[in-house]
Amino acid sequence: MANIIATLLDSLTIGLLLFVIAIGLNIVFGVLDIINFAHGALYMVGAYLGFTCVSMIGMPFWIALVIAPLGVALIAVIIDRGILRFIYDREIADSLLITYALLLVLNESVQLIWGTGIHAVPPPPLLQGTLIFPGGVRFPVYNLFVIGVGLFMLVALWGLFNRTRLGRIMRAASLDRDTAQVLGINTLLVITSVFAFGAWLAAVGGVVAAPMRAIDPGMGNKIIIESFIIVVIGGLGSFPGAFIGAIILGLIEGFGGRYLPKISMVLPYIGMAAVLLLKPTGLMGRRSSL
Repeated sequence: MANIIATLLDSLTIGLLLFVIAIGLNIVFGVLDIINFAHGALYMVGAYLGFTCVSMIGMPFWIALVIAPLGVALIAVIIDRGILRFIYDREIADSLLITYALLLVLNESVQLIWGTGIHAVPPPPLLQGTLIFPGGVRFPVYNLFVIGVGLFMLVALWGLFNRTRLGRIMRAASLDRDTAQVLGINTLLVITSVFAFGAWLAAVGGVVAAPMRAIDPGMGNKIIIESFIIVVIGGLGSFPGAFIGAIILGLIEGFGGRYLPKISMVLPYIGMAAVLLLKPTGLMGRRSSL
């Protein structure tokens, strides 16, 4: 029982971290109607900026958690205004090709700036150590922080989309951009803001993941695959679908890694294939349903 509880907590940690990252990808698709292949690279840049702030400059982790995502959001604004604004009215395949090219550029840029070595960020002193739960279950304090960040983002984003004027503007732009423009909404500003917000979420995930996962130039490639699995399972453009997909993938990785280690690498793809066969639009399967 102790092992099962520990695995559930590990799965929840993985799932909620992946939710923070994947929801940014889903929001960008839901509003902008593009699939951003560079999302994983933006997550990676966030992790590297967090590493730079903490380990090279000596900033407290909490300040890095604020500064690094803002830096990535600024990069996203430059990308959107300099490149992506020219392809928003084209076929979705064009966005795939352009953002894949951006992924390659960002990957090479990271290697030029930080090298090809592996880096690590220590957890802040407040979040070091482990807690012991009833039954002898030991669980890292930092993982509880990750769970808290994921739950906070879940509630905050739900409130943003359903209880604020900004959320209603984003939903209007996702449903009918031309009508929103006629009604006086500055859709160009909305588009840029949404792309920057999606990048900010990816970078938050990168900084939060840095004390848990190795920082290396290939980390973005793995996370973009996991993010795509989540949005495919949950449904492209679906906010609740992203949460459900992330929790499912967290359970698959958590229990698969502990009890089925020899096939754990293929289990996420089996789960995605099963969903595609049974419900091709995803579990929550509604288009642009932020």
